[in-house]
Amino acid sequence: MGVKTVRIKLGEVARESRESISGSKTGLPVVGLEHLIPGELTLVEWDIDTENTFSKTFRKGQVLFGRRRAYLKKATVASVDGICSGDITVIEALPDRLLPELLPFIIQNDSFFDYAVGKSAGSLSPRAKWEHLRDFELDLPPLAEQRKLADLLWAANATREAYKKLLAKTDELVKSQFVEMFGEGRYPLVKLEDVCYFITKGTTPPTSRLHNNPTETSIPYIKVYNLSDNGELCFRQEPQYIDPETHMTLLARSKVYPNDVLMNIVGLPLGKFALVPGDFDEWNINQAIAIFRSTNKIIPLYLMYSMMQPYVLRPFLEKAVGIRQVNLSLKQCRELEIPLPPLDLQTRFADFVRAADKSKFELQRTLDELEATYKALLRDKLG
Repeated sequence: MGVKTVRIKLGEVARESRESISGSKTGLPVVGLEHLIPGELTLVEWDIDTENTFSKTFRKGQVLFGRRRAYLKKATVASVDGICSGDITVIEALPDRLLPELLPFIIQNDSFFDYAVGKSAGSLSPRAKWEHLRDFELDLPPLAEQRKLADLLWAANATREAYKKLLAKTDELVKSQFVEMFGEGRYPLVKLEDVCYFITKGTTPPTSRLHNNPTETSIPYIKVYNLSDNGELCFRQEPQYIDPETHMTLLARSKVYPNDVLMNIVGLPLGKFALVPGDFDEWNINQAIAIFRSTNKIIPLYLMYSMMQPYVLRPFLEKAVGIRQVNLSLKQCRELEIPLPPLDLQTRFADFVRAADKSKFELQRTLDELEATYKALLRDKLG
């Protein structure tokens, strides 16, 4: 026979903590929405002694739920005591009814996030209130079975985290290989305009031209949030599209091609990158992103990694101007200097990166399968 569960409301087994700080905030971890990472179950980032107006407190083991824009799916377990933004709802289990270790999985569940989005109010910055969240319904087993379920879910999460660390270590291995082969001062510097025959930025179409309902001829736009720290395009969000017949001249300038190196030159944080893969058809970029198209003097993969090197990138980013929206000019881009080793060494490095990418592909595929199993387990056990 299966374990008997009871259909209950979240507010019957958990409550919102409304504690606020009364003394000094010095030395306390400070958590804003930016510190809650979608998909991360445990809080790993916070600030200390930064200027803030936060007064809400949280305790280790409580769940921090990002109530503003709930569709971003931000929820995490506090690993320390601290203070947080008012846009974070602090939730704690009623331990005589709900095992505290199980609460994070109830909150970080697609069905809960969907419910929170449906109950959010506000147009520009929708927020979900505890008064509504507490009515979320779920299936809950007895306390004795909750312990078994929590142990199973935490073990599954530990496996997910192990694979994420392997992926991160693979990226670090590539960076270390670059330093070993092309360390600072080892090769002469050249300006990008000497090794790239095309350096320009994209164009931003009128907002009215962009839409989320593509047809067969619609062209997707790459935006800054699609670039990354490891040089890969990431698409956690559905791209916006433009129809070619509406603005052909604009599209011609901002079209990207396979092996183009992309970097954002507007907005913080500056210095996100991506290499356009060979299977891209017709995509475009906006004016916050620059295109670097290489000559036969330099291999695109090497070009991108050389630009990502701290000793190259950091002084370059320090030249940015602007207050509300910092930016780098195309002139500054053309004059950026990078080391230029012989082509055969660049090729060896590119081969190393491709081998590492194959390993990452297999790791990511396994991680995706784990994620699917993990979510299915949540749906099956908690409703």
